[in-house]
Amino acid sequence: MEHKPRILFFSTGDATRSQMAEGFVRKLAGDELIPVSTAVKSADRSPLAIEVMKEVGVDISTQRAEDVKQSLTEHFSYVITVCDASRERFPVWPFTRNIFQWNLVDPESVIGPPEQQREVFRRVRDDIARNVKEFLAQARPRLAAGPSTA
Repeated sequence: MEHKPRILFFSTGDATRSQMAEGFVRKLAGDELIPVSTAVKSADRSPLAIEVMKEVGVDISTQRAEDVKQSLTEHFSYVITVCDASRERFPVWPFTRNIFQWNLVDPESVIGPPEQQREVFRRVRDDIARNVKEFLAQARPRLAAGPSTA
């Protein structure tokens, strides 16, 4: 049986950023990795996140965030936190040695007219896309070397 590395995107807030990251990994990495998203506060899907992701050809409308408690009992080759606050209340994944921190604005926290909110979601989406591409460029040599290095 082939082992595919699993990557967890974690947020202490809502699941918007982690689901966007999961969507980009699904699109850009195909079946190289198994991406999972989770969040502490809310696992709901954001209609605005779905909208701005569709603008770049990524459909996250059917994704579901995993329960955060469940994620703490699973093995992940990589865990990536997607918010500033996660550094302060960072859970421990005892089976993961590759943990990364991405400092991303929470687009759900922006208050303002719809177009202003949409622009923030787009900026965060673009930051996530850039981070995912950089991560995959760094991780692919490890993935090609096999599970012992991932």
